[in-house]
Amino acid sequence: MHAQEISINRFLSSNDTKFIIPVYQRNYDWEIAQCIKLFDDIIEVGKDTRSYGHFIGSIVYVHDDIYRTASTNELTVIDGQQRLTTITLLYIAIYNYALDKKDEALSTKINETYLINKFLEDKEKLKLRPTENNDKALKYLLRKDGFETYNEYSKIIENYNYFRENINDSNINTVLDGLAKLMFVEISLDRQKDDPQKIFESLNSTGLELTQADLIRNYILMRLNNTEQCEIYNNYWSPIENKTKDLQSKKSLLSNFMRDFFTLKNKKIPNIKNVYQEFKKNYPTSDLTTLKENLTEIKKYAEMYYKIINPSIEEDKEIRKGLSDINTLEINVSYPFLMQVYLNYFEKIIDRKEFLGILETIQSFVWRRFILGIGTNNLNKIFMTLHSDIVKQLENCNNNYLKALEFVLLAKKGNQRFPTDKELIYTLKEKDMYNIKPTNKKYMFEKLENYNNKEIVDTNSEDITIEHIFPRNPISQWYNLLSEEDYKNFEEIYLHTIANLTLSGNNNSLSNKTFIEKRDMNKDNGEQGYKYSRLWLNRFIKEQDTWDINVFEQRFELISNRFLEIWKYPQAPIVTIKSNNDVNIFDISETMGEKIEYVIYFDEKKYFRSLGELYDNLISKLYNENKEIFHNDELKERLQIEPNNDKQRRGVKLDNNLYYEANVNNNQFVNRMKYLLSLFKYDEEIFIKWESNKDIQDNLFS
Repeated sequence: MHAQEISINRFLSSNDTKFIIPVYQRNYDWEIAQCIKLFDDIIEVGKDTRSYGHFIGSIVYVHDDIYRTASTNELTVIDGQQRLTTITLLYIAIYNYALDKKDEALSTKINETYLINKFLEDKEKLKLRPTENNDKALKYLLRKDGFETYNEYSKIIENYNYFRENINDSNINTVLDGLAKLMFVEISLDRQKDDPQKIFESLNSTGLELTQADLIRNYILMRLNNTEQCEIYNNYWSPIENKTKDLQSKKSLLSNFMRDFFTLKNKKIPNIKNVYQEFKKNYPTSDLTTLKENLTEIKKYAEMYYKIINPSIEEDKEIRKGLSDINTLEINVSYPFLMQVYLNYFEKIIDRKEFLGILETIQSFVWRRFILGIGTNNLNKIFMTLHSDIVKQLENCNNNYLKALEFVLLAKKGNQRFPTDKELIYTLKEKDMYNIKPTNKKYMFEKLENYNNKEIVDTNSEDITIEHIFPRNPISQWYNLLSEEDYKNFEEIYLHTIANLTLSGNNNSLSNKTFIEKRDMNKDNGEQGYKYSRLWLNRFIKEQDTWDINVFEQRFELISNRFLEIWKYPQAPIVTIKSNNDVNIFDISETMGEKIEYVIYFDEKKYFRSLGELYDNLISKLYNENKEIFHNDELKERLQIEPNNDKQRRGVKLDNNLYYEANVNNNQFVNRMKYLLSLFKYDEEIFIKWESNKDIQDNLFS
């Protein structure tokens, strides 16, 4: 590696040299704001007669790369393309300024010194060769090769336009003086001696804003020769990039996709900031054939991911609606699971009916949990292992994937459970469904209104708003029309609940009027009242003569029944099981002297001789995970932790001056482990298999 300080003009004026931006580099993405800052710096340094230079960073390239030809020294730029491309755009702006001013001397100097290699025999004379789209934009700006129009959006064009609009007669000389003073560190690598990938990673660690996807792309392509790079990029990586874009926001979700992919494959959720390291761990540098095999698998899942994040491209109307509903609910944690299910459907392992049932079951599971207010922190763990859990139950469920899904979800306990009808109705009656997240509100009313409707109503129209039947600010007549108890119940308990809410295209007109006025309003023949509405949500209301708690109760029963029809609780499948199933430690109420056969311990099958040995292992693991929490007074009291073991019957050393009591009975071991697991928010990490041999046929959830 060789490094030296050099002026940008001297670097760009090198004869017979091309600066190649390889396909693995990220796109040119400087914004106008960065161009403004650079241009202002150039003007400032150009005006400062005492300044001899202005540092703008570094440019790193491989000087002996596979691009070298007999007539041209082609340098592969691995870092610095953003600055190099922007400076080139500025020179093109000066060149076109000179052409417009008919300043032949200046235009020739700029063109032949900084933009092209005049005497090269190659057709491609431009010194900078960016990636394909940027290359087209540069040629258009230089008015070469027949590019008369350029209709695509490009930051190359946008940034050039800024420079061209701001270069004028009054500042052209200052700009040229400023450019002559720009300095950077030129770092030249020798592929035989230096490892470009490691240097690239080192540069990234110092603060360059590269995404995890950028790092993965470079890791895959940087070690390949030019032909291999183009093949892998065009046939594999570029399709993967394109299939992980949100079509609506135009945003790349490649890093998110890779995290979801590894979650599915490894049943562990990597941190979004560690996806690159996860990729290197799972796919170490390999031969070209293995690389293609690995990327073929990733590409296959990317195609499924593309439809999940962009439901509009799915041709099947019902599947499209199911995916869209899941996205509205923002169940992003289900994506690893959905990718596998979608692939199974695509490969005809499961049929359309099963797939639709799976999409509905996911919605029911998540929506019911939302109604009950169960935290979402358990969902990622559930979906992380859901596919593998289903596979284990397929044989028991006659190879029906949907039934196996229902079986697995219904077997969840505690904070991972599938809420029952009774739980749902009990909570729903008094739950505030008005002050919830707008997307959830949108989802709920759309589903309620259009369930089994032949004529679909656009509940998201700006003309339709949510109406409180008993108003938020009722006029005095409401108090006179209702009993004191009913009025108080509406005001304090039921105001924002689902049975007091409806949809209306005339919310402003109905406002806080009495119920009869709201029902019958027909001002200027505008048919604003409930009785003129065609909505299902108003069908019951328009037939009523009053709105009191009795009528409210009747409407709640109608809506709650519709809730149960839309967001169904699965029928418990009858399966053949063994009575010695793995038991979640939270489901153990009392031990009866059973012997442990094995333990599923944080997704690993382990063998502990006793509950005491399991407890010792768990407390050590959690202590190393978070030592600070073990100094909590409540925890120390529950676990009998002391600074020494003088008062303990069997004190086990946890750390210096820290001992815990280990002479307790089995039930105490279990309760203490439950306490620790709850404190660390681990609900599904310890399953115990007791020694037993009986087989039974049972309906688990009857």
